[in-house]
Amino acid sequence: MEQGLIHIYCGDGKGKTTAALGLALRCAGRGNKVLFVQFLKSRPTGELTSLKYVPNIEIMRGKEIMKFTFQMTEDEKKQVLLEHEQLFDHVVEKCAKEKIDLLILDEVIGACNTGVFNMARLIDFMKNKPYSMEIVLTGRDPKQELVDLADYVSEVKKVKHPYYKGIPARSGIEM
Repeated sequence: MEQGLIHIYCGDGKGKTTAALGLALRCAGRGNKVLFVQFLKSRPTGELTSLKYVPNIEIMRGKEIMKFTFQMTEDEKKQVLLEHEQLFDHVVEKCAKEKIDLLILDEVIGACNTGVFNMARLIDFMKNKPYSMEIVLTGRDPKQELVDLADYVSEVKKVKHPYYKGIPARSGIEM
């Protein structure tokens, strides 16, 4: 990959993270280094267990978050913002020291939209990224500034979802 491009996987449907993981597997399968970073997610999931066995993929996550952002107090949101900023500090440092071929920032769009990550910082990073680094952002409702910077924007649209029939998230499928 000579020039790294920017992808956004967005929408209200299931599959944004799954699409990013598919790209991670493809990229790692070609011997490239992948850094998979999760924001707003802390539950153990099947994909994280599987990724531990795939060479060339490194996972970084923040501290466990026990509430959805809409349930948090302003002080709790400030704490999550600080934790996400520290996580991103590590990401930036790693990208400066190592050649990362694919950087996936899973749910970073949601973190920006809910005020627990600084979108200006994300945009600055994207504008000044290493030339050959491919970046994937996932989440709902990306702001126009992010869409304008992206080379790919793929929307995952919910037509039906079992949650609305009262079926909770299932191990191995949604988590």
